[in-house]
Amino acid sequence: MNDVVSEDDARWMREAIAEARLGEGGTRPNPPVGAVLVKDGREVSRGHHARAGGPHAEAAALAAAPPGAARGATLYVTLEPCCTAGRVGPCTEAILAAGVSRVVAAVADENPRHAGRGFAALRAAGVEVAEGVCAAEARPLVEAFFKHVRTGLPWVGLKMAQSLDGAIADHAGVSKWISGPESRAAVDAMRRRADVVFVGAGTALADDPSLRRRGVPPDFAGLPGRRCVLDALGRVPPTAQIFADGHADETIVATSSLCQPERRRAWEAAGAEVWELPLLFPPGSQGARPPALDPGALLARFGAAGFLRALCEGGAGLASSLLAAGLVDELSLFVAPTVLGEGSLRTFGAVPFDLPTAPRFRFAAMERTGADLLLRLRPA
Repeated sequence: MNDVVSEDDARWMREAIAEARLGEGGTRPNPPVGAVLVKDGREVSRGHHARAGGPHAEAAALAAAPPGAARGATLYVTLEPCCTAGRVGPCTEAILAAGVSRVVAAVADENPRHAGRGFAALRAAGVEVAEGVCAAEARPLVEAFFKHVRTGLPWVGLKMAQSLDGAIADHAGVSKWISGPESRAAVDAMRRRADVVFVGAGTALADDPSLRRRGVPPDFAGLPGRRCVLDALGRVPPTAQIFADGHADETIVATSSLCQPERRRAWEAAGAEVWELPLLFPPGSQGARPPALDPGALLARFGAAGFLRALCEGGAGLASSLLAAGLVDELSLFVAPTVLGEGSLRTFGAVPFDLPTAPRFRFAAMERTGADLLLRLRPA
C-alpha cells in the first residue's frame, strides 16, 4: 500500500470534504461524496454527488476538468471509488480512462460490493493509492450509509431542547421557545442533512411544526426531505401544517389499526402517505401505559424506503421509547440557561429507567449556540 501522505494531502482532502457536504440530504440511498482534482499543486476541478442516478463525485470532477488535464493528476475523494456498474458506470474505469496517476481517499467503502475492490483495481492498473487521509473528519459523511448497508436501518439522530433542570415544556405545556434563534438555526442545518424528520403526535398537536427544510439553496439538486408524524390513535387533524402547507406529498403518517378509517382517508386525501405499524404497547398489555407505535418497526420502514439519516425532534414519549430500545445513534441536546421548575415536562420522563441499566452516553462534542449549549452525545 502506497500510503505516503503530506500536509498538502490533508489540505486538499478537507476541500473534498467541504465539497461532499454540498450533497448532504439529497443523495439517498447513496452517501454524499466529494472529489477534487489537483495537478502541480493547483486545483483543476471539483465535484460532488448531488443525487442518486446522477454522476458520482469522481465523474463530476473529471467531467469539469479541461480535456487532458486529468492525466498525471491526483484525485482526492472522500470515499473509496466504486468498481461496479449501477445507475452510472464504475468510477475506477473513469479514473483510469482519464489518466489520473494518484488517488487519495479518506474512507474505505464498507459496502460489500465495493469494499477494497476499488483500491485494488486502481493499484493493479498502476495508480498510486493513499488511504485514510482525514478519515475521522470524513467518516461522519458516510456513517449513515455504512449503517444502512450493514443493518438496513437509518442512522438515528435525536434532537431535544431542554431547560437547565431537564424540562422540554413548562407547567402549562408551553415549549416555544426554550432554545434561542441560534439553536433553531442549528436545527435547520440538521434537517437539511436528514432524509426524514419525525415527531410524535403530541408534539404535532402542541407545536404544529412544519418539519420542512429551511435555507436550502435554490439550486439544491437533491431529493426533498420527508417528514413523518407518529400517530397511533389518529389524533392529528388534516388541518395541521404538515398537511395544509402545500407540501403534503412530503408527509408520512405512521399509525396503527386503532386509527379510524375516516381519519386515514382524510390524511391521504390531503396528499400524505399513510403507513400502518404494529403497536409497542397494545391495549391492556402494559397496564396504564397508552398504546404506542413500535419505533423499531418505524425505522425498518424508513430503511426500506432508502432513508439513510432520520432525525427525531420529540416529544418526550417518542424520545424515551427510542432511548429505551437502544435505537439512538447520536443525541443532540440543546440546553438553555432557563429553569422551569415544578410541574414541567421532563425531557425523558415518559419511561422509567433503573440506574444499573439506564441508557448511557459519552460526550462527543460541546459547542455554544448563542446563549445555549449544544451537547452532542454518542452511546457509551
